[in-house]
Amino acid sequence: MPQPSWKVNEIFYSIQGEGRHSGMPAVFLRLAGCSMGCAWCDTKYAFSAGQEMNNLQVLVELAKFPCKTVIITGGEPAEQDLPALIALLKSAGHIVHIETNGAHDCDISRADFVCVSPKKYVSENMLKKADVIKLVVNEQTDLEDLQKYYNYENEKTTVYLQPESNKEENINLCVKLVKEHPSARLSVQLHKLIHIK
Repeated sequence: MPQPSWKVNEIFYSIQGEGRHSGMPAVFLRLAGCSMGCAWCDTKYAFSAGQEMNNLQVLVELAKFPCKTVIITGGEPAEQDLPALIALLKSAGHIVHIETNGAHDCDISRADFVCVSPKKYVSENMLKKADVIKLVVNEQTDLEDLQKYYNYENEKTTVYLQPESNKEENINLCVKLVKEHPSARLSVQLHKLIHIK
């Protein structure tokens, strides 16, 4: 039986710069490929570039770092065999966080934390599985459409509003929106403010 493999864009150790775990050290496992191709995406370099890595190769790379928290991101990780990757990492004792646009419904039940960041379209099932719904906000954002995501807030799920590219006008808009809906949270991109990857 063939072993699963994944097209990996990069693996690096840094600080989580967004959302609920901002400031937390983590290993980022960035998978290649995303069919959505948003114009303002800040990881366009991961749309296609990457190398195939099998179970052992992934675990060997992760073992180089002192941190057991792994954030699987992209690209769009759910366009590859995400459940198998989660299972691999959990079997090796890692804490697994997922960052996904939520367009592809898949089994992420073994993940420790799930951030769904809707873009052009999103699976309602994935929104229901999210610990955090992260909404990127800019001047083109449909503010009425944004409000539908508040319906998914509960004791588990929090909505975060993230100003696109940390632009001042986008930050001001997010602050205004959070003040209007106080259960939401503001998420600026800390890693960009302190100039780290």
